[in-house]
Amino acid sequence: MKLGAVNDSEEPRVPEGLPYIVDCHVHVFPAGLFKAIWAWFDQFAWPIRYRLGSREIIAYLLSRGIGHIIAFQYAHKPGIAKELNEYMAGLCRSFPGQLTGMATVFPGETDSSQILKSAFEKGLKGVKLHAHVQCFDMNSPDMEVVYETCQSEDRPLVMHVSREPKSTAYHCDPHVLCSAVKLEEVLKAFPRLKICVPHLGIDEFDAYKALIEKYDTLWLDTAMALADYFPVRLPFRIDELRGDRIMYGSDFPNIPYAWDRELKLIDANNYDADFLKRFLAENALSFFGIEKK
Repeated sequence: MKLGAVNDSEEPRVPEGLPYIVDCHVHVFPAGLFKAIWAWFDQFAWPIRYRLGSREIIAYLLSRGIGHIIAFQYAHKPGIAKELNEYMAGLCRSFPGQLTGMATVFPGETDSSQILKSAFEKGLKGVKLHAHVQCFDMNSPDMEVVYETCQSEDRPLVMHVSREPKSTAYHCDPHVLCSAVKLEEVLKAFPRLKICVPHLGIDEFDAYKALIEKYDTLWLDTAMALADYFPVRLPFRIDELRGDRIMYGSDFPNIPYAWDRELKLIDANNYDADFLKRFLAENALSFFGIEKK
């Protein structure tokens, strides 16, 4: 899927009518990895508008009125997760009370459980994985270690296991590895494990809508799904979803449009005030175990 840039305007602050905002889907990486990611997106996905370093990313969003940031990385190969987790822990120390960092691991690598436990001891609050990049089957034995560790340590797991956006540049087929049906098997097998699936489960929107109504341990984030950018369209308004199980996320900085594009669209939809408070902050504070400052 190769898509273009959107040259839309941006504002210096979040829309005035919105309540406190937690952005629960922000990417940070060491500089070398970011450069490789930008090159990959340029060739296979879409042009990234904000080519900033990790500290610049965090400062950029905070200065524009985002109240708290949840930061992600993912290990694209074995052997680098420890270093990435150290990097994330350092960022969190630099932005106390404003940044929550998630750990990562490469499924199947040696000592996966200990890598994650060590990251939790350093202050990281949960785990982020990306099936398209890491090419894991969520029902494989390699993943059981991750699930068991997160469940026993009471840590949330964010997994990009929706089928889209798909690319022939991946080393696996997301439509084979990922599905709502496969995820439901995980929800059944690990009933105390809190899981978030980003992008509203694009493109299986209806299936994921049904799953969050059925399982109290599943959340969805809306990153890029509300931007009117992808060719697939939501078949419902977001306030028709279970209101305590969806969270706002931007996917910043890996976006091809203005940082506030989705926030302006959210503001224009005149959602109920209580719904907005839950969607924009309270659900994320609960899922990630954050105390609002």
